[in-house]
Amino acid sequence: MDGIDVAAADLRIGPAGTVELLPLGHREVPYPNGLRDALLAALPPAECTAGQLCRLDTEVGQAFAAAAAGALTELADGRADLVASLGQTIFHWVEDGRCLGTLQLGQPAWIAERTGLPVVADLRARDVAAGGHGAPLAAVLDALWLREICLQDRAMDSAADEPVAALNIGGIANVTVVGPDRTTLAFDTGPGNALLDAAARMISDGVWQRDVNGELAAQGSVRTDLLDALLADAYYGKPPPKSTGKEHFHAGYLRAVLDGVPHVASVDLLATLVELTAVTVADACRAHGVGRVVASGGGVRNPVLMAALRRTLAPACLVTSDELGLPTDAKEAYLAALLGFLTWVGAPGNAPSATGAAGPRLLGSVTPGGGPLCLPDPVTTAVTRLRVHAPEPVGGGTHGSA
Repeated sequence: MDGIDVAAADLRIGPAGTVELLPLGHREVPYPNGLRDALLAALPPAECTAGQLCRLDTEVGQAFAAAAAGALTELADGRADLVASLGQTIFHWVEDGRCLGTLQLGQPAWIAERTGLPVVADLRARDVAAGGHGAPLAAVLDALWLREICLQDRAMDSAADEPVAALNIGGIANVTVVGPDRTTLAFDTGPGNALLDAAARMISDGVWQRDVNGELAAQGSVRTDLLDALLADAYYGKPPPKSTGKEHFHAGYLRAVLDGVPHVASVDLLATLVELTAVTVADACRAHGVGRVVASGGGVRNPVLMAALRRTLAPACLVTSDELGLPTDAKEAYLAALLGFLTWVGAPGNAPSATGAAGPRLLGSVTPGGGPLCLPDPVTTAVTRLRVHAPEPVGGGTHGSA
């Protein structure tokens, strides 16, 4: 909930089912004053009324609409075919290891009205209806992209046969593992920034929203008793597919764990939570023999967390998606574009081996734009890989984008 990530991309189907993605630019737009605080206040375990949800759904939709309209002008030269929105997750309903529902806010009608373009939204619900977790949807981009990276690696080194993992560190961290045989596994590893941000707000009485650059965590030491208590959470021992969210890892959860250990200094609390994220990610990657990890998401901005990850992941190599052509800050926005594009061309947008769904499914609901809804002819070949191209030089031409 740091803000709205928006990106423009030219997407098309190339030879052999390869999706060609050309990034056209991205930006981060802050939420309007008060909206972010209202969203945080509505998260479980807080109570939230139908009236609050209605207002938030409208206000997030309006904020998304403004961000999309700005990107259409500034990034896509005023020309686009489609807008795709992942929405703002407010609740993810999981019981006994099964996802029963998920709720994302951001009414797409506001985006369609503001831009005049059709909008693909509500991208998680169909996977959930098919028995999946609706997450991590990043597994689709990651699997297609990592397959391309693995092919490039093997072209340069015939011995390069270790699994590769994509790691996204948002509020919740998730990994996608692609093996040399192209098998894909993806799941949420546990908290990414969620508990770190909750702790920052807790120790500052709400003044701080996060530990900027991990400056406070860098001053602390890991409390092994607290770390052990946190690692005792049953979620970490569950087999994938699995998903979690801030409805589980929140400030109340953290307070309950802290009640079971002697007093913990603020800086030690943050240092321990950094270690928790690093250890749970590393354990997940080690369990699947990962040799290289490609990281993205807001957590990449935290140098203390990145240092902890390099240490706990060793001997596996840690790189960022920036180094491979996909901006870390915009990867989720490009994921939304990819998922919207796949729905638009009639291709499944979920990875059943990652989400647990009964099979491949077309995702989302389409809200018409300013004219009749005219879908293209569906693709006739399976989508197999994603190739990310270097952005065009400033002043170069642009294309229809999603």
